[in-house]
Amino acid sequence: MSLILFTGVLVAISFLLSPRTQTADGFFKGYSENGAPPSLWTLVFSQVTTWIFARSLMNAAILGYYYGIAGALAYAAYYLSFLTGGLIIDRIRFEHGHESIQSFLRDHFGRLGSGTYNIVVAVRLLSEVFANLLVIGVLFGAAGSNAYTFGVIAIAVLTLGYSMMGGLRASLRTDVFQTLVLIGVLLLLLGQTLTGSGFSVSAVLGSSSDPSGPGWVLLAVALLQIWSYPMHDPVMMDRGFLADRATTRRSFMHAAWISIIGILIFGLLGVHAGLFKSEGEALVATLTRLFGEPTMLLFNAALVVSALSTLDSTFSSASKLTIVDMKLAPQLPHNGRIAMALFLIGGLVFLFLGSKDLFAAVAVSGTASMFLAPVLFFCILGKRRVARWSYAFSFFCAMAAGAIYMLEAGGQISLMEPLFGVGHKYAKLLILCIMVLTAGCIAFALGTRTVELKESGEMV
Repeated sequence: MSLILFTGVLVAISFLLSPRTQTADGFFKGYSENGAPPSLWTLVFSQVTTWIFARSLMNAAILGYYYGIAGALAYAAYYLSFLTGGLIIDRIRFEHGHESIQSFLRDHFGRLGSGTYNIVVAVRLLSEVFANLLVIGVLFGAAGSNAYTFGVIAIAVLTLGYSMMGGLRASLRTDVFQTLVLIGVLLLLLGQTLTGSGFSVSAVLGSSSDPSGPGWVLLAVALLQIWSYPMHDPVMMDRGFLADRATTRRSFMHAAWISIIGILIFGLLGVHAGLFKSEGEALVATLTRLFGEPTMLLFNAALVVSALSTLDSTFSSASKLTIVDMKLAPQLPHNGRIAMALFLIGGLVFLFLGSKDLFAAVAVSGTASMFLAPVLFFCILGKRRVARWSYAFSFFCAMAAGAIYMLEAGGQISLMEPLFGVGHKYAKLLILCIMVLTAGCIAFALGTRTVELKESGEMV
């Protein structure tokens, strides 16, 4: 009942903070009534709370629970994406002169570039809807129960309601409030963890003693994926095209360290619980036994706050993707609201029919995004022109790797262990990421040479 009351108050305040936006700039770009872009700390708080998803907090705690400090560090490493994402935005906007990722890709690779990107981004947004609603559902009841279904639908409809009122403007305003609540809850959780019975800094730091353990392997995966991961996340990218250069740069840097600390708090909670788990005991059961119901209320409250903030940002990015970037309808707030509703329906379909493995969604998404890493290295930073076949080949390799990982993790196929002698899914994921990155970079290097030969007239 306490969690329901907390959620109700949170939603009610979000409705009160959401303006009824009538202009396209307000709805799709988050501008105020007088046309001003969002301030620095509005951007920072919005970045933080929309990237600390409900599923991210759960993933951080679960990885810490099963793989120790290395698991927590691995998931926190994904938040270095704010630094690479800020670099991507800075170069595309202020050196290449483009106002969107799609514009840059279309300039370099034609409709192939923007079209494939839009598909990946749309799937990413749908996965955000279903993954965060999944976390919300299990807080209110067992999967498939009436309480679970009611909780999912209620939160989905209410979040859609205030998101439709103001679009990105509403998302930015509610994000500030939701971030302050989230920071307060995380600090309380940190205090509970550090003062909990049996907490030991040395035990936490020594919880991943095997240097070849899955947590350290996943850390290596994260350090490979962060070069492309932010570019395929429209929530992050959209917020990079709103303010001036100095404000944008600072917002990404501040969002990086704040988010990393937030994720590490939840990861630390998982690591501590993992040191005291019983055989076959799940994370939530261990936490409840160690800390009791009051702490679990804080734990669940953090998940609710992060889920709401991510959902409203996902809806606003979905409307911008379909109406502004893909130009599927005139740029009117009414059309943006329709797009939001359609993405919610799609996310619910994913939820009730799709995968229940939260980290699999992140890993597949991160692997699929790696076709963009050579784009960053050769085109954005290197300012080179590359043949379109190189981009197409890199895209194919990334999609194939994502599919192989998903099928391997689900037990449908077994190719990696016979070929490479590795059994754990994260070791398989690391090999796939290295292969995709290597193949993509080789293709781009050859594609660069092809363009240079054409321009010099040496090819006939």
